[in-house]
Amino acid sequence: MIESKHSDSAGISEVSSLPSLGEALRFWVKLGWISFGGPAGQIAIMHREIVERRRWVSEDHFLHALNFCMMLPGPEAQQLATYLGWRLHGARGGIAAGALFVLPSVFILLGLSWFYMAQGGVSWVSGIFEGFIPAVMALVAASVVRIGRKALRTQCLWALAVLAFLAIFAFHVSFIAIVLTTAALGYLGGRWWPMQFQAGGRHGKSMVHELPCAVLRPAVRASWARSAWVISVCLILWWAPVLAAGILLGWNGIHLKEGLFFSKAALVTFGGAYAVLPYVSQMAVVKFGWLGQGQMMTGLGLAETTPGPLIMVLQFVGFVAAWQHPGALEPAFAAVLGALITTWVTFLPSFLFVFMGAPHVERLGEMPALAAALTGITAGVVGVILNLAIWFAWHALWPSGGHFDYRVAVMAVGAWVALERFKWGVVPVLAACALLGVIWKIWLF
Repeated sequence: MIESKHSDSAGISEVSSLPSLGEALRFWVKLGWISFGGPAGQIAIMHREIVERRRWVSEDHFLHALNFCMMLPGPEAQQLATYLGWRLHGARGGIAAGALFVLPSVFILLGLSWFYMAQGGVSWVSGIFEGFIPAVMALVAASVVRIGRKALRTQCLWALAVLAFLAIFAFHVSFIAIVLTTAALGYLGGRWWPMQFQAGGRHGKSMVHELPCAVLRPAVRASWARSAWVISVCLILWWAPVLAAGILLGWNGIHLKEGLFFSKAALVTFGGAYAVLPYVSQMAVVKFGWLGQGQMMTGLGLAETTPGPLIMVLQFVGFVAAWQHPGALEPAFAAVLGALITTWVTFLPSFLFVFMGAPHVERLGEMPALAAALTGITAGVVGVILNLAIWFAWHALWPSGGHFDYRVAVMAVGAWVALERFKWGVVPVLAACALLGVIWKIWLF
């Protein structure tokens, strides 16, 4: 029970007590259903609710945890929820917080994915999904501008972004190679030209006056025995479904391939969903031929409309890939299995990373070398996302190598203006484009 009674005096308030597990669970359930707005919006919700309103953790502790999660591959907001749950109630609290953050979007996106594949041939339905395409073009372009403004603060970082763009656009260099190279260059640059590779202070201290908060229990100490236990349990849970897919459904089946591929993707998802999408597109669309580029853009639009992390777009990719390559299974059943195994291997590594590093969070000081490496990765990610924007735009404006689609161009520009000039939210922009897509499909086409 929280014993907070806000006073009218300047920032003075009684100290909160730690929540019970049931009280925390109710909050994590709520968070899973209201976590719209991408990682920035999700982190803002957690800060407002956990630090400012409920005062379960202090401002400094929240920022330490956030900076720790920023260093990990994977969805930072989901990892932050996992850490906060762990800090409040141990492993069971961390598992509950991390899982409940994702579960609503799992079920919502499963329904939307089935609707897309099963009913996509209906005119008004196809109009909705075609309307998503220009909206996604505008969203990706806005992401390039937003991340670029924050990340590219020096000439060296601009140079890294340009080199990363040329590497993937002109020479088709692997996304993994770009991440490793920009990390190494950032690390070396931090040692030789530290002023050119300073971390951007993406999550500085809040200007809100810090109120008294609950006194947390002492954190579990790190030990070799604990680390071995965490690694063993997480690796068994991670790989058991993948091996089961190979044994039960065939070693050449789509489900084993998805488990292996998305496990690899989970290890290189620095920079969020927009950063990993070029890698997924490069492999799932171009190399494996699991789905088309239009389907990839539709998946991103659907993921934008659901609560939870945007990386849930990978679940859509797993669903569609298995639907279109079901083997001996029924397409819908194969698709659900593909979606679930994709989601499992995408998020399970996050629990491993958080539980391994959590005991060290409060002792993490400034780490200039690591910060410089991450700064290099972020600069490279800007170039990679720019490639994604161009790739999406090219296939949307000249579908199947045909004539220029002026309708998509006009809608994309309108969506961009709505986002950047009039500050519309993502969901209203997607809804407006979907409505225009239906109108065009039924009445004008």
